[in-house]
Amino acid sequence: MASVLQLDDVTVRRGGRDIVSHLTWEVADGERWVVLGRNGAGKTTLVQLAAARLHPTTGTVDVLEERLGKVDIFELRPRIGLASAALAEHIPADESVLDVVLTASYGVTGRWRETYEDLDSERAEALLAAFGMASMTQRTYGTLSEGERKRTQIARALMTDPELLLLDEPAAGLDLGGREELVAALAELAADDRSPVLVVVTHHVEEIPPHFTHALLLRDGGVQAAGPLEEVLTAEHLSATFGVDLEVAHSDGRWSARAAAAGSRGRRSA
Repeated sequence: MASVLQLDDVTVRRGGRDIVSHLTWEVADGERWVVLGRNGAGKTTLVQLAAARLHPTTGTVDVLEERLGKVDIFELRPRIGLASAALAEHIPADESVLDVVLTASYGVTGRWRETYEDLDSERAEALLAAFGMASMTQRTYGTLSEGERKRTQIARALMTDPELLLLDEPAAGLDLGGREELVAALAELAADDRSPVLVVVTHHVEEIPPHFTHALLLRDGGVQAAGPLEEVLTAEHLSATFGVDLEVAHSDGRWSARAAAAGSRGRRSA
């Protein structure tokens, strides 16, 4: 399979400190990845590299077979869908939900003088409908619930028909119902062969949707483990990643983890 994302011995250094250190990782066409790690493990920095929003201090990053530093990033970025808290902060509260999605076509937030064709509006409406937002296209973004905002952001990230979709903590701030609605939507997206390669960053294994195929565990800016979900999401690997003895369970396509009972070692049950 063709490589969609390849990081080779990548280090990102800021203020004399390595945020990501000697990280090597490859994502192939058709794969669906989840990235897990503690706060400060380097997850957001990894997303910025993959989204062509950040260049490495050392090492090489290839995104969609284009090398950062040798490609026009303004031509590359429209091929990458991104939903993140940092991007969401720039969406005007008084923007209509439909325009929030539409403006992704120009890579901007906040509609100004740009014009759109009927096909653009139809695609934006279809994407919003796919995420249960069909009745809210004329609502203003600031009036939406957190769950509705997350679904709008993902629809926006898909607007340009990207080849790579990056979702940085899409379930952050959601209540249980909102999380489960989002997980179901992402599971449907992951199961569709026409969907782009997916990379979802989260803190919690409970937020991993069904049909995801691979996991990357980060610790202190480096790779703790990477590969197929069944091989990576073990009690041993997760305990080392989060620094606490964990028990891991997998049932009906969903994962869960909790602190191991006193006196026992982390274990995994099917």
